[in-house]
Amino acid sequence: MEDILPLVDSILILISGTAVITGFVLIKKKLVTYHKYAMLTAVTFASLFLIVYVTRYLLYGSKLFVGEGWILWVYLAILASHVILSIVIIPLVLITLYRALKRRFSDHRRIARVTVPIWIYVVVTGWIIYLMLYHLPVENL
Repeated sequence: MEDILPLVDSILILISGTAVITGFVLIKKKLVTYHKYAMLTAVTFASLFLIVYVTRYLLYGSKLFVGEGWILWVYLAILASHVILSIVIIPLVLITLYRALKRRFSDHRRIARVTVPIWIYVVVTGWIIYLMLYHLPVENL
Protein backbone atom coordinates (compact mmCIF):
# COMPACT_ATOMS: atom_id res chain seq x y z
CA MET A 1 0.00 0.00 0.00
CA GLU A 2 2.87 2.37 0.82
CA ASP A 3 4.19 2.08 -2.74
CA ILE A 4 0.88 2.77 -4.48
CA LEU A 5 -0.23 5.85 -2.50
CA PRO A 6 2.23 8.29 -4.12
CA LEU A 7 0.93 7.23 -7.54
CA VAL A 8 -2.68 7.56 -6.37
CA ASP A 9 -1.90 11.04 -5.06
CA SER A 10 -0.24 12.01 -8.32
CA ILE A 11 -3.25 10.83 -10.31
CA LEU A 12 -5.66 12.73 -8.04
CA ILE A 13 -3.74 15.99 -8.39
CA LEU A 14 -3.36 15.47 -12.14
CA ILE A 15 -7.15 15.11 -12.45
CA SER A 16 -7.55 18.24 -10.35
CA GLY A 17 -5.14 20.21 -12.55
CA THR A 18 -6.76 18.94 -15.73
CA ALA A 19 -10.14 20.03 -14.39
CA VAL A 20 -8.75 23.50 -13.57
CA ILE A 21 -7.41 23.92 -17.10
CA THR A 22 -10.70 22.60 -18.52
CA GLY A 23 -12.63 25.05 -16.34
CA PHE A 24 -10.43 27.91 -17.53
CA VAL A 25 -11.04 27.01 -21.18
CA LEU A 26 -14.77 26.61 -20.57
CA ILE A 27 -15.17 30.01 -18.93
CA LYS A 28 -13.24 31.64 -21.80
CA LYS A 29 -15.86 30.08 -24.07
CA LYS A 30 -18.59 31.45 -21.75
CA LEU A 31 -19.81 27.94 -20.89
CA VAL A 32 -20.53 28.90 -17.29
CA THR A 33 -22.39 25.78 -16.16
CA TYR A 34 -19.70 23.46 -17.49
CA HIS A 35 -17.04 25.72 -15.97
CA LYS A 36 -18.76 25.35 -12.60
CA TYR A 37 -18.76 21.55 -12.89
CA ALA A 38 -15.12 21.48 -13.95
CA MET A 39 -14.04 23.66 -11.05
CA LEU A 40 -16.08 21.65 -8.52
CA THR A 41 -14.37 18.55 -9.93
CA ALA A 42 -11.00 20.26 -9.49
CA VAL A 43 -11.76 21.12 -5.86
CA THR A 44 -13.09 17.62 -5.16
CA PHE A 45 -9.99 15.89 -6.53
CA ALA A 46 -7.65 18.37 -4.83
CA SER A 47 -9.45 17.60 -1.56
CA LEU A 48 -9.11 13.86 -2.15
CA PHE A 49 -5.42 14.42 -2.89
CA LEU A 50 -4.99 16.25 0.41
CA ILE A 51 -6.76 13.49 2.35
CA VAL A 52 -4.61 10.76 0.78
CA TYR A 53 -1.42 12.82 1.17
CA VAL A 54 -1.97 13.54 4.87
CA THR A 55 -3.01 9.93 5.53
CA ARG A 56 0.08 8.63 3.73
CA TYR A 57 2.32 11.05 5.63
CA LEU A 58 0.82 10.05 8.99
CA LEU A 59 1.16 6.34 8.24
CA TYR A 60 4.54 6.24 6.49
CA GLY A 61 6.28 9.61 6.91
CA SER A 62 7.96 11.37 4.01
CA LYS A 63 10.36 10.05 1.40
CA LEU A 64 13.78 11.65 1.26
CA PHE A 65 15.35 12.65 -2.02
CA VAL A 66 18.56 10.65 -2.53
CA GLY A 67 20.17 12.80 -5.22
CA GLU A 68 23.31 14.80 -4.55
CA GLY A 69 25.06 17.82 -5.99
CA TRP A 70 23.31 20.06 -8.49
CA ILE A 71 20.23 17.83 -8.79
CA LEU A 72 19.65 18.10 -5.04
CA TRP A 73 19.67 21.89 -5.32
CA VAL A 74 17.22 21.75 -8.23
CA TYR A 75 14.97 19.43 -6.22
CA LEU A 76 15.12 21.66 -3.12
CA ALA A 77 14.30 24.79 -5.14
CA ILE A 78 11.29 23.11 -6.73
CA LEU A 79 10.22 21.64 -3.40
CA ALA A 80 10.51 24.97 -1.54
CA SER A 81 8.41 26.86 -4.08
CA HIS A 82 5.91 23.99 -4.22
CA VAL A 83 5.47 23.80 -0.45
CA ILE A 84 5.07 27.56 -0.02
CA LEU A 85 2.56 27.87 -2.85
CA SER A 86 0.66 24.72 -1.85
CA ILE A 87 0.02 26.39 1.51
CA VAL A 88 -0.97 29.68 -0.16
CA ILE A 89 -3.31 27.98 -2.64
CA ILE A 90 -5.65 26.49 -0.03
CA PRO A 91 -7.17 29.77 1.19
CA LEU A 92 -7.08 31.17 -2.36
CA VAL A 93 -9.14 28.25 -3.66
CA LEU A 94 -11.58 28.50 -0.75
CA ILE A 95 -12.07 32.25 -1.23
CA THR A 96 -12.41 31.86 -5.01
CA LEU A 97 -14.96 29.07 -4.58
CA TYR A 98 -16.87 30.99 -1.90
CA ARG A 99 -17.17 34.08 -4.09
CA ALA A 100 -18.43 32.02 -7.01
CA LEU A 101 -20.99 30.18 -4.88
CA LYS A 102 -22.17 33.52 -3.43
CA ARG A 103 -22.48 34.78 -7.02
CA ARG A 104 -19.96 37.58 -6.44
CA PHE A 105 -18.60 37.06 -9.91
CA SER A 106 -16.50 40.22 -10.31
CA ASP A 107 -14.71 39.42 -7.02
CA HIS A 108 -14.48 35.78 -8.10
CA ARG A 109 -12.86 36.71 -11.42
CA ARG A 110 -10.37 39.03 -9.74
CA ILE A 111 -9.05 36.38 -7.32
CA ALA A 112 -9.34 33.53 -9.86
CA ARG A 113 -6.76 35.33 -12.02
CA VAL A 114 -4.30 34.76 -9.18
CA THR A 115 -5.59 31.38 -8.02
CA VAL A 116 -5.51 29.51 -11.35
CA PRO A 117 -1.83 30.04 -12.27
CA ILE A 118 -0.70 29.21 -8.73
CA TRP A 119 -2.88 26.08 -8.72
CA ILE A 120 -1.43 24.92 -12.03
CA TYR A 121 2.11 25.64 -10.79
CA VAL A 122 1.49 23.56 -7.66
CA VAL A 123 0.11 20.68 -9.76
CA VAL A 124 3.05 20.74 -12.20
CA THR A 125 5.70 21.02 -9.49
CA GLY A 126 3.94 18.29 -7.52
CA TRP A 127 4.31 15.99 -10.50
CA ILE A 128 7.95 16.97 -10.94
CA ILE A 129 8.61 16.21 -7.27
CA TYR A 130 6.83 12.85 -7.59
CA LEU A 131 8.92 11.95 -10.65
CA MET A 132 12.14 13.05 -8.98
CA LEU A 133 11.41 11.11 -5.79
CA TYR A 134 10.14 7.88 -7.32
CA HIS A 135 11.38 7.65 -10.92
CA LEU A 136 14.60 9.65 -11.32
CA PRO A 137 17.61 7.37 -11.73
CA VAL A 138 19.88 9.49 -9.49
CA GLU A 139 22.77 7.05 -9.79
CA ASN A 140 23.23 8.30 -13.37
CA LEU A 141 23.52 11.97 -12.38
